[in-house]
Amino acid sequence: MGKPLNVGVIGCGAIIAQYLTNFRKLDSINLVAVADLDPARAQAVADSYDGVRALSVDELLAADDVDLVLNLTIPAAHADIALKAIAAGKSVYGEKPLAATTAEAQQVLDAAAAAGVTVGCAPDTVLGTGIQTARKAIDDGLIGAPISATATMATPGHERWHPNPDFYYQPGGGPLLDMGPYYVSALVTLLGPVVSVVGAASHTRNERTIGSGARQGQVVPVNIDSHVTGVLVHASGALSTLFMSFDAVRTKSPNIEIHGETGSLVVPDPNHFDGDVQLFALGAEDWETLPVSAGYVDSGRGFGIADLANTPSGQEPRAGGQLAFHALDIMESVLESARSGQSVAIKSTAARPPVVELTEITTSVLT
Repeated sequence: MGKPLNVGVIGCGAIIAQYLTNFRKLDSINLVAVADLDPARAQAVADSYDGVRALSVDELLAADDVDLVLNLTIPAAHADIALKAIAAGKSVYGEKPLAATTAEAQQVLDAAAAAGVTVGCAPDTVLGTGIQTARKAIDDGLIGAPISATATMATPGHERWHPNPDFYYQPGGGPLLDMGPYYVSALVTLLGPVVSVVGAASHTRNERTIGSGARQGQVVPVNIDSHVTGVLVHASGALSTLFMSFDAVRTKSPNIEIHGETGSLVVPDPNHFDGDVQLFALGAEDWETLPVSAGYVDSGRGFGIADLANTPSGQEPRAGGQLAFHALDIMESVLESARSGQSVAIKSTAARPPVVELTEITTSVLT
């Protein structure tokens, strides 16, 4: 705490651009090196950012001036890169999910604990003003004791816009594992950990046709369920219902809606960092848009790393490995329940992260 965290990035695909934009305004992060299996991509990033070296993956892992590795590789490589970084004595922060499976994710957490380094993981959208304002409204008692929530994501499929959508329709893909981390992490942040789940799943088509790019018109096989519904039982007693679909055309349902004894909240898209939070209090005549009251203002990808950098030693970051593991465990268990037809107990847990006080980036170090 109190000095910049030296960060090295492995994986220089499209997502890195969002991190670079925010690193430039986060004085608590000092980007020092980048690496990619394609050296030209790493060099292009280094050329665009003052003071950054383009290295091989092995060189970056061995670099003495890298404190934390930002892992932007594909999900199948998340655990392998994280374990190599930890073995090199470095903390890690990865894109979602923490790993392809909970078994691999547990290896990452165990290795980090043994090495005394920190694990963080996206999504850090939960740290923005949208989710955090909703969280503060709940904590302030504006809806009374929470009773239930709904979380809805509906799209006819990513093949309509993605030029290479194959992985979305293979094991490890699907609407829940792709988009669920945003929704499940938000639900745990808002309502606390989950103790059991019930799931059901289906798919409407065995093939998808690519709608754009060089492969337009090619057919992609579907080997996963493309519509998933789950009920999450929170330790608090609240019940959350998930609706995650690559089959539905459109929805007018809120992304997340929370119901309590004395009010209901409309929560903005958990894939975004901001958005309006609306309250309908018992006895009111209409919805009220709440003023922004918590979260990092004008935040974006990378703020989770800045939050990690300023987390006291020994404390779990808000976008930490335990929350990411719990979210992955919940999603795996929903899919297991869908296959077995049985309720599944969640073995993991995660503390409900503390609220982010309303914070603008006006000083050299986040507080």
